[in-house]
Amino acid sequence: MEITTEMIKELRAQTNAGVLDCRKALLETNGDFQKAIEWLREKGMATAAKRADRQASNGVLELYSHGHGRVGVMVEVNCETDFVARSEQFRTFAHEIALQIAAAAPLYVREEDIPEEVIAREMEIGKARAREEGKPEAIWEKIAQGRLEKYKDEVVLLRQPYVRDENMTVQQLLHQNIASLGENIVIRRFVRWEVGETSQ
Repeated sequence: MEITTEMIKELRAQTNAGVLDCRKALLETNGDFQKAIEWLREKGMATAAKRADRQASNGVLELYSHGHGRVGVMVEVNCETDFVARSEQFRTFAHEIALQIAAAAPLYVREEDIPEEVIAREMEIGKARAREEGKPEAIWEKIAQGRLEKYKDEVVLLRQPYVRDENMTVQQLLHQNIASLGENIVIRRFVRWEVGETSQ
């Protein structure tokens, strides 16, 4: 199948990937647009893994106010160079992360940030619910583990479905940006406030 300039442009607009990567993705997938997007996502994850150990000490603090000032978010997103930190794509990514935090109210950036006592408590809750539902004792642990994974999907920012595209996680969005910007990017920390909430 012939790969046209229009096809490459369309894929580039959809994924932010480079022209040569878009062309290669379309060639590898015989012009199948959806498969080409998947190919680029997988390539982005491989590239992101290679860059993960590089120092990211530049970046931005993105401030976001939502719902006429009812929700406020501050997030620190880091990259390797000041050049990338000032780029429109990087700033757009930081804004998208702030928007995600405002909309989906995560509690932690990554899975490793969840305290051990929270994990233990969620496991106990899961087992208690399995017991109440009359499930056999032999599978309480497995049921609790499944519920714990669901809990992590809800409260861990990187595991959440991206609010603009439910087929993609925030982790995948991060990897996509690492691949297209060519630098390691780290979502360092965030804080989210909502009017009327009490501090924990």
